[in-house]
Amino acid sequence: MERAMKPIIRVIAAFALTLGLTVSPLAQAASISGEVKKIDESAGKITLKHGPAKSLGMDEPMTMVYRVKDPAMLKQVKVGDKVSFEAEEAASGYTVTNIQKAK
Repeated sequence: MERAMKPIIRVIAAFALTLGLTVSPLAQAASISGEVKKIDESAGKITLKHGPAKSLGMDEPMTMVYRVKDPAMLKQVKVGDKVSFEAEEAASGYTVTNIQKAK
């Protein structure tokens, strides 16, 4: 019985791994358009007013405070800039992983 279960467990593990790899790119953050409302360099946070952020499950426009993955990103923008950004949800809240001035 135990011998028969090992191949099944391997197949299930391989399937789970494959599923995880194929779902992962879909879970990547899509670019979100917004405007910088406030920058708090000492706290590593930025306040962004943005439209719907489907990649984060937000269907309505809103203004939110985000942590930034790299505090150096805060030096690339200033209050009032129109930006395009990517963010991800973590246990501690939402984190901006990439930000750039809109073209």
